Amino acid sequence: MGVSGSGKTTLARLLAEAWQATFLDADDIHDAAARTRMAMGLPLTDAMRDPWVARIAAELSRRVAAGERVVLAFSGLRRRHRDRLRDTGLSLRFLFLHGDKDLIATRMQARSGHYMPASLLDSQFDTLEMPAGEADVVTLAIDRPPAALLRDALAAVRLTA
Repeated sequence: MGVSGSGKTTLARLLAEAWQATFLDADDIHDAAARTRMAMGLPLTDAMRDPWVARIAAELSRRVAAGERVVLAFSGLRRRHRDRLRDTGLSLRFLFLHGDKDLIATRMQARSGHYMPASLLDSQFDTLEMPAGEADVVTLAIDRPPAALLRDALAAVRLTA
């Protein structure tokens, strides 16, 4: 979990491969209207996010019920969104990719082919409710190499396996 550009997809793909799990990107579960809105530089409202989070929870539940181990790249900016996933009753571990806004902005400006413009980064940070006191959240500093993040991510998920 984390703001756009924090490295969620990169780490989740690496973790899914190393942990022999299915990779699921919550961005793929956004509807067309949400993607269009964000591409236009307009942030989503909580009312727009709620059905998306419900679809993510349903997809996670379906996959786990089918016997899959899943790694999800998911912003999880609001506590209530994280709580909605917790309400599934699944065994979860959230990895919060936390970093400096300037570093993330540089990353966002360097990437291509993503619908989320760097102009929405401020709204991402404004929306983010820090996961302080949430026992199932492990914070990972994003200013380290992917291999170091993967090592810490593997250690965190092994606690729930």
